Amino acid sequence: MRIAALDQGTTSTRVLVVSQNGSADIQLSLRHQQHHPHPGWVEHDPLELLNNLQRCLEATGRVDAIGLANQGESCLAWDAKTGEPLSPVIVWQDNRTSAEIAQLRGDGGEALTLERAGLPLDPYFSASKLAWIIRNLPAAQSALRAGRLRLGTTDAYFLDRLTGVFATDVTTASRTSLMNLATGQWDSQLCELFGVPMETLPQIRDTVGHFGEIGATPITASIVDQQASLYGHGCRNEGDAKITFGTGAFALTLTGEQIIRAPDKGLLATIAWQIDGKPTYAMDGGVYDASSAVEWAGRLGLFSDFSELAAFDEPPAIGRQLAFVPALSGLACPHWDRSAAALWVGMNGSTTRQDMCQAVLEGVALRSVEVITAMDEFLSVTDHLSIDGGLARSPYFAQFLADALQRCIVTQRFDELTAFGCAALAAKGIGVALKPPRNTSTTFHPKVSAEQARQWRASFSDAVTRCRDWR
Repeated sequence: MRIAALDQGTTSTRVLVVSQNGSADIQLSLRHQQHHPHPGWVEHDPLELLNNLQRCLEATGRVDAIGLANQGESCLAWDAKTGEPLSPVIVWQDNRTSAEIAQLRGDGGEALTLERAGLPLDPYFSASKLAWIIRNLPAAQSALRAGRLRLGTTDAYFLDRLTGVFATDVTTASRTSLMNLATGQWDSQLCELFGVPMETLPQIRDTVGHFGEIGATPITASIVDQQASLYGHGCRNEGDAKITFGTGAFALTLTGEQIIRAPDKGLLATIAWQIDGKPTYAMDGGVYDASSAVEWAGRLGLFSDFSELAAFDEPPAIGRQLAFVPALSGLACPHWDRSAAALWVGMNGSTTRQDMCQAVLEGVALRSVEVITAMDEFLSVTDHLSIDGGLARSPYFAQFLADALQRCIVTQRFDELTAFGCAALAAKGIGVALKPPRNTSTTFHPKVSAEQARQWRASFSDAVTRCRDWR
């Protein structure tokens, strides 16, 4: 029994093939271009992504089922008859709709999105991007008039092109601001608020189910990448949590059967997965810039190889009053402030490149601490927090996070947990339980006092205050 998981992410497309005996191997990984036509705009070429998915499928050999993990809020328009893209993929990081979001907020629209979708008003989510496409792209307007316009997140486009099934799953739909969180269906009032015609949207299905076939192989699961990662980490009970440090940092904590709404704390109510019609809910907290901030520091010449970030000779930069706030794209949870800008504060004549790199890693960790601290107010988040992604490979980063959070941090040698979670759900769709891959985990225990950690958090909070209202 072999299961393929397609992980179509922000910077790459990869395919993991998992066997029932526990082996799990990446068969192919392909990076794609990032396009920035204007400041704050982030786009992908839909045909490049689709081509990369097809190349990944060709690399798998024979498999029994396929799962698809997607970017979440990234979305586009295409022609229902020809399949031709009518827009670029507008990526979740894109903030071109900031002015429209501010107008909706000023008109009181956020009360409706919080009540129905469980989400604040922010360019991050798909709804305002889809509305922008209709307002600004003549090809989309023509297709709408002809009854041929399809709008959706990237998963719906891929499924439509690969299998002929125009559908999305409930976890992805929950990230659009157009789905009613309680009913799991598109909401007419939300669609009207943003100006997105409901008839152009895909059917919403369970996470595990039928999404068509590629050749003779069924696609049996489709899910947002962060929710796939949560499943891949083995989180199943209320309070279980993980943080994935990819382009951004994404923390998810399971809340079980209850929807926890905490808009005043910047936390999002979302769906972790839905199986056999039964939703499992979660709290979501995101940091816009994690690995993207580190890669940016590398482009500035602050380091030449990621191995330089494994350890530092000096004590933590934040303890020396040097802080970096990774707000290159603004601040997400718990602030939701696009006016914020990245900044270093506390530099002096003796500050080195290594000090600045250290502060970048610590800034990503401390932003994540803000998110988990906000979650702690609503339920007991696990004291053994599982993390993955590129930054999790830095021992310095993992230890600093354990110290600042005053929790055990668990990293794993096998870190393709998004793809594995997707594969496990796809296997579930054909009645098979996948064994977790053979793995070695490392646990980092706090090594500093709670008082020291509190001082670090206070210093960082001061730095965050200084970076806000800049743009």
